[in-house]
Amino acid sequence: LEERLFEGGYQVYVLDGDNLRGGLSSDLRFTPIDRTENIRRAGQVAALFADAGLICIAAFISPYRSDRATAAMNAKRFHEIYIRADLTTCERRDPKGLYKLARAGEIKNFTAIDDVYEEPEHPAFVVDTTELSIERSLASLSDFVAEHFPLGPPQPTDR
Repeated sequence: LEERLFEGGYQVYVLDGDNLRGGLSSDLRFTPIDRTENIRRAGQVAALFADAGLICIAAFISPYRSDRATAAMNAKRFHEIYIRADLTTCERRDPKGLYKLARAGEIKNFTAIDDVYEEPEHPAFVVDTTELSIERSLASLSDFVAEHFPLGPPQPTDR
């Protein structure tokens, strides 16, 4: 998505668990308290990118509704996009083998295995990746961005 939006003329940056936990959140584990703190930090960083005029794609597993609500309150423009995938699909797509480790008890507090995932109640947009291909998912996300972030001079309400 980042590449597609950049090629379309957008200034965009992706924040995800790997790049945040490799530095800014390297002191955190995966306890519920630490997960909350990680999403709080992610929301603050995303807001800074957005304030600088970039579209910030914050691609995190954020299992708790209250954490997502806090991130939304701290941002001027926040769109919760739910990338839906059922547990079976997540386990099948698991590139790092983390679900297998969690099932074996080697990882604790793993979302949807021994910790909850609270689905969004009112997301701005839903992409059901169990039903849509990668290409169709990207196209629908690109359409959402084009609708909500039109290219051109900033509008007075944007800042």
